[in-house]
Amino acid sequence: MNLAVRGLSANLGEVPADTFFKDQHPDLKADYTMANPPFTLKEWRAADELTSDSRWSGDETPPTGSANYAWILPRVSKLSDRGVAGLALANGSMSTNTSGEGTIHQKLVENDLVDCMIALPGQLFYITKIPVCLWFLSKSKKADSGRGGRNRTGETLFFDTRTPIRRHCRRAKAERSNAVARPG
Repeated sequence: MNLAVRGLSANLGEVPADTFFKDQHPDLKADYTMANPPFTLKEWRAADELTSDSRWSGDETPPTGSANYAWILPRVSKLSDRGVAGLALANGSMSTNTSGEGTIHQKLVENDLVDCMIALPGQLFYITKIPVCLWFLSKSKKADSGRGGRNRTGETLFFDTRTPIRRHCRRAKAERSNAVARPG
């Protein structure tokens, strides 16, 4: 619907359906992908659904109690050899260790897929008051003359921007302009 409202066309699949349960792009490999999925979606699948889905890339099947890693792993599976993915998730996705999520997270780190994680403050967005984090995943952190940048293999950036902040209005917060410091 978002694309149609803006007059954009795209291959959304052969049928109007949920690509989460029926992968309508099994051969897709993307250079860039991004998602702002529902946070910590509970009971997103039945216990016997999607247990051998190829998008889990040999990882454990994400638990039924939270879909956070069920959003992350398909993004990774769709990345090209130099692909980059960005996701906005609840802060809890960075540290959860329940129902196999910790194991999945550990494999993402060990496979050098996590490029950067940014913890944002609560009440930053109008639609949710909970703290949000941004995940950036990369299939290759090697130097790439086409994109610029240096070799970041084995490195992961973590930013904690939860403080200091000031109230922008009753429902949202904004960063203080003097709170930004450059790394030394």
